[in-house]
Amino acid sequence: MRRIFKVLLILLVFITAEEGYAQSKTRIVCVGNSITFGSGLKDRARESYPAQLQTLLGPDFEVMNLGVSGATMLKKGNKPYWKTKEYQQVLSSAPNLVFIKLGTNDSKQINRAEMVSFVADYKDMVHSFQGLASKPKVVLLLPLKAFSETQFGISSAYLKDSLIPMVQKVAYEERLELLDLYSLFGDKESLLADKVHPNAVGDGFIAERLKAYVLQKNKPGKDLSTKIKVPLKRRSFYGYEELDFSFKGRDARIVSPKQVAKGMPWVWRARFFGHEPQADIALLERGFHIVYCDVAELFGNQEAIGIWNDFYRSLQKMGFAKKAVMEGMSRGGVYVYNWAAVNPDKVACVYADNPVLDLKSWPGGKGTGPGSKDSWAIFLKDYGYANDAEAEAFKGSPIDKIGAIVKGKYPMLHVCGDMDEVVPMTENSLPFAEKIKAAGGEIQLIHKPEGKHHPHSLPNPQPIVDFILKATGY
Repeated sequence: MRRIFKVLLILLVFITAEEGYAQSKTRIVCVGNSITFGSGLKDRARESYPAQLQTLLGPDFEVMNLGVSGATMLKKGNKPYWKTKEYQQVLSSAPNLVFIKLGTNDSKQINRAEMVSFVADYKDMVHSFQGLASKPKVVLLLPLKAFSETQFGISSAYLKDSLIPMVQKVAYEERLELLDLYSLFGDKESLLADKVHPNAVGDGFIAERLKAYVLQKNKPGKDLSTKIKVPLKRRSFYGYEELDFSFKGRDARIVSPKQVAKGMPWVWRARFFGHEPQADIALLERGFHIVYCDVAELFGNQEAIGIWNDFYRSLQKMGFAKKAVMEGMSRGGVYVYNWAAVNPDKVACVYADNPVLDLKSWPGGKGTGPGSKDSWAIFLKDYGYANDAEAEAFKGSPIDKIGAIVKGKYPMLHVCGDMDEVVPMTENSLPFAEKIKAAGGEIQLIHKPEGKHHPHSLPNPQPIVDFILKATGY
């Protein structure tokens, strides 16, 4: 009898040790549809993105693939995730982190009549996970881009224009982190053989993105609204909180990440706030703030620089990093470089996109480009010129300030359409880059061979994001 008791005691110790070992791991549960499940892969047990994520993270983590092919978020969809055994497994798994990637199948025509309930159903699922004893963090994943309007009944246009804004609404109202897999696949059609499901390489991209998120060491940020002493409005910027207020009579905005990177890095968008926002969104995911102070239409003159100097000082009082990532689209290029020329020690890097670098090219139209008569008239007024003849002596464009710009020793990236019909590269980025390099500066150009002035940015902003992360040390 005593011997049996000893054996039972040993077994109990062993089982307890095993349970303790399992609980010491961070348990990640992947909720989703056929893409999560791994449909179409030769070896889903190894090639699905949850499986690859497990390999990337190693033994300190346990990643569970609870994807269900065809599943919808909608409770009254044609195949609700709510009614699956996998949903019950999530509830009993004691997760530490739950990734939700549902919505693709909800875009099908058969489910459209129920879409009025999508946001409420999504919130209910989030709450069902948050209410578990393990108190898991819940992170939302935007659906991948589909490259078809009919394949499997899934509509790419509906995903982009209708469903994704609903997921972003949930993220904003529930204060949840959100990862943009849609843009990640903006240039990866070749990895989706059936236009919807990624191959093993595509799943690898998802796994790498989730790994980077899991290992991020960001922390909750402070409520910046308490440091803004004027009336403000709150709104959603693609799922993130945007504070809108007035600064010296100018429209100002600050968008905060859900978790802030160490040192409080930030991107200063010069013009066209919210236009082609994919790079901004990707950096918000990584803990960067996005800020904006409208100085249109001053074309980077001394008044504009003075306003921005004051705005910069106000941001420093809020705790922002000393050096900013300057982002200038089109005429925004003039603003960021003219300010950087005066403040070289306050710039971490510059990302410019089809940028105006010679105001005589645009809006002046003094070269091969069409220019803009109305904007040129504003330019003349901003710089105190009575007519074109007086403006011939103008030397206040970025292309005239190479020495001051390279003094900052920060890297520069230009994304340019080789066929830009508004801001010709031959009058702007090409001669500018030559002069920068000749002066010892660091600049690289990403060419879009068939690209025109629009659209700006890249469908998948990863090259831009990688440049900024490297330049800022993240």
